[in-house]
Amino acid sequence: MEQSALHTIMMPVRGDGQGPVLFAHAATLAKRFNAHVRVVHCHPKVEDMMPYGVVIPSFLRKQLAEATAKRDDYEEAYLRDKFVADAAQHGISVEPRAAGKPTAAWREYEGKQVEAVRHYGRLADLICVAKPNGEENLGYNTLKSALFASGRPVMVCPKADHVAPDLGSHVAIGWNGSLEASRAVALAMPLIEGADQVTVLTAGRVEHTATPEEFCHYLAQRGISSQINTFERRGNVGRALLTKCTEVGANMLITGAYHESYERETLLGGNSATIVAEAAIPVVMVH
Repeated sequence: MEQSALHTIMMPVRGDGQGPVLFAHAATLAKRFNAHVRVVHCHPKVEDMMPYGVVIPSFLRKQLAEATAKRDDYEEAYLRDKFVADAAQHGISVEPRAAGKPTAAWREYEGKQVEAVRHYGRLADLICVAKPNGEENLGYNTLKSALFASGRPVMVCPKADHVAPDLGSHVAIGWNGSLEASRAVALAMPLIEGADQVTVLTAGRVEHTATPEEFCHYLAQRGISSQINTFERRGNVGRALLTKCTEVGANMLITGAYHESYERETLLGGNSATIVAEAAIPVVMVH
């Protein structure tokens, strides 16, 4: 059976220092699949920077607009230069998509980052986002937009000084037969087919759904060899999945996300919220 392909990787950036980490992950996959990385820099609209509900004199509004535009131009120039340097460091050509080699291009988007993710993410095979920063409450809205508004798989990238060139060589799949798990497998199939080793992690299944054995048979029909590794459903399943990933040596986890509502899991510490907070390896999530 012909292998699926990963054509386009989208990653949003802004002046929060996460760009190099994200690009390192995206570039590693781009080189494996000869994919195109679309880097989208987001800067707010001038009107979004104005105080809400406050009457501002026209001369002051003009000054604020000019200051905002000047800051945006500086940030764009700095981050674009950094992007070009990162691309060169990782051996990625900065040019439009070209067949047979990894490429990357820069896009400028005026608006909120969550809007940019909706705009460009729906035409990507994978969206790379930074692991949210709990201390600064930064990145959660971007992750939520990517998961719930794009319809695409989202790779949450942890902070790392170095991204191994074999990223995705050993993929672990969290399988319980749920709708979210099934979607994750379907949308992340290029990553699964491109792996050297696939491990199915399971603590059981949702009633009246496919068993882990049936799932492995489905993968085998696609020419994918896999092994089942079971664990006991006790405590937080998300944390158990991460522990199993470490035990089996997986360097990427693919899993369904937020079976319960995003707000409920975030507030009460659900399985998906735990994975996002504690994962030390990239996690590809699909709602």
